[in-house]
Amino acid sequence: MLVKFKDFCRIDRNLSERTIDQSCGHLFQLKRFLESIQKHPTEVTQEDVRAYLARFKTMSSSTYANVLKSLKVFFRDFLKIPEVVESFKFPKKTYTIKSVPTKDDLQRFFKELDSLTSQTVFLLYATSGMRRNELLTLTIDDIDLDNRIIIPKNAHKTSTTKNSWVSFFNVEAQSHLRRYLSNRQTDGNRVFPFTEVVIRKAFDKANKKTGLHITPQVLRDWFCSQLGELGVPDRYVDAFCGRIPKSVLAKHYTDYSPEKLKRIYDNANLTIGVA
Repeated sequence: MLVKFKDFCRIDRNLSERTIDQSCGHLFQLKRFLESIQKHPTEVTQEDVRAYLARFKTMSSSTYANVLKSLKVFFRDFLKIPEVVESFKFPKKTYTIKSVPTKDDLQRFFKELDSLTSQTVFLLYATSGMRRNELLTLTIDDIDLDNRIIIPKNAHKTSTTKNSWVSFFNVEAQSHLRRYLSNRQTDGNRVFPFTEVVIRKAFDKANKKTGLHITPQVLRDWFCSQLGELGVPDRYVDAFCGRIPKSVLAKHYTDYSPEKLKRIYDNANLTIGVA
């Protein structure tokens, strides 16, 4: 049944492979739920779901919401038995003020990264604003190294909520990326032929040494904040981060052409201050 559910998510719902198969995606959530209750899906009751969800009430609201979202897609949309999950509501989203690290923090953290690979990934996250998975799925063909341009062709290609347009990286990242590519031990087309676990471990080591909590998402937040301080209008920061709807791009392509965005990016002169 899970195979059919995967096809349903991929074809009927047009969800991205990452949303379906990622570590906390729909398939993961469903497998964990069914293993816990030890029942056939058609025998699951509202009480089973309530007891299961109670385990997540002490966790973050996003964790609870992710579990409930998968259960609703499965029972309401796929099995067509909405009464099993219809009474359960998503937690209200609360606004929290984001605290981004300073440039000095980033410099300290960078010095504790113990490989050219992790330093290159760090600089690309910090100066491109790309999402975690977008960067790790880049291919050689997606990058114009000489001009410091990234145009992802496949990232979130089936996603309905996350789009990719064009982004850039600074001279610091360019220098490290050039060295990384010249020393790469593979002929594969992926720029970074490894999973996010590799980067997470490298970042965790630097986190422990510095006492800082820096992740790819934190670097994306820093990128947005820093460009704002450098005077880049929000609409262009959104474009760098892939937050421009395709309909807007189609109607106003001139405003968001790669050439214009490159000028805006370069004029901002985004730097971290590492050698």
